[in-house]
Amino acid sequence: MYMKTIIRLLLWLPLLVSCGKGTPAQKPAVRVATEVASVTSDAKGRTYVGVVEEREATAVSFTSMGVIRRVYVGEGQAVSRGQLLAELDPSTSGNMLDAAQASTSQAQDMVAQMQSTYNQAKDAYDRMKILHDNGSLPEIKWIEAETRLRQAETALQSAKSGVRSASASERIARKSVADTRLYAPVSGVVGRMFLGAGETAMPSRPVANILDVSSVKVKVSVPEAEMPAIRPDMASTVTVAAAGVRIQGGHIEKGVQADALTHTYDVRINVQNPQRKLMPGMVADVQFDGGSSTLEGHRLLVPVRCVQRRADGSLFVWTIDNGSIAHRTPVTLGTTLGNRVEILSGIVEGQRFIVEGYQKVSEGSRVTF
Repeated sequence: MYMKTIIRLLLWLPLLVSCGKGTPAQKPAVRVATEVASVTSDAKGRTYVGVVEEREATAVSFTSMGVIRRVYVGEGQAVSRGQLLAELDPSTSGNMLDAAQASTSQAQDMVAQMQSTYNQAKDAYDRMKILHDNGSLPEIKWIEAETRLRQAETALQSAKSGVRSASASERIARKSVADTRLYAPVSGVVGRMFLGAGETAMPSRPVANILDVSSVKVKVSVPEAEMPAIRPDMASTVTVAAAGVRIQGGHIEKGVQADALTHTYDVRINVQNPQRKLMPGMVADVQFDGGSSTLEGHRLLVPVRCVQRRADGSLFVWTIDNGSIAHRTPVTLGTTLGNRVEILSGIVEGQRFIVEGYQKVSEGSRVTF
């Protein structure tokens, strides 16, 4: 009986061990976006990715300090020159105007009184002058008449000066009241609101900026080696997918200062925008037509963003083998063309490489696409 029990245990032992080990769990595949490397011939033009910019931006602000009572426009709203944008609480300015108007009224009343006094003194002076000229008026009386006239004239001039001063204060108060209203200095689209109702406005603090988008500029970065081929009158085609617009570009403005890191220059293409479909910040594809390309013959081009740099400075691209496994593949770069770069070695035609999602993979990762 004892021997039979031992034999049964020996027969069951391999099965128990295999059940205890189990099957190791396989990591889920990482989803990525890929492209297949292909050799293409250079086109007559060059294509770049750019961004739409406004033709001009105008910051608007109040000329006085105060609390904003109401804002009448919002971001993205079209406004016309002279349109009311916002207003401050007019309480303080209104009180100043009331006080200034009262002061002006009092000064005008004083002028009226002094004018009456002067008229009386002048009338007395004229009558006594006749007597004085005839020698029938004592000298002391003539001196008194002259003195009263000079005093009345001085008082009248002082009262008139008071009116001018009060009127100047009233004009300042009226301007202060007018300054509580902010009007659009130009026509355009409200790009951004910096302040809202209840916030304190200051002369140096913009409330909003107004963008002139009747025409726009599309800015692209051009490698320094390709700048000589860009001409101000070169034909170009601008495509903005977000707005469904494909239009011919106008005059080209070439930047004169290169980016220290990328060695590229800013180039801006003027584009008409009468229907205001193109808005600042939209991504645009720009193709320059004509001229000889800086790349000749057939080249293998990949997106610049696919090229990664290791700690030792070497460059690589994530490639995928037939088993859907990711690998770091060292590459040698050639010339940059727009947002793509030439691969001189490392990748061959027909090889699949990762264009999006490479941040989530590591050497030997299984991927799906």
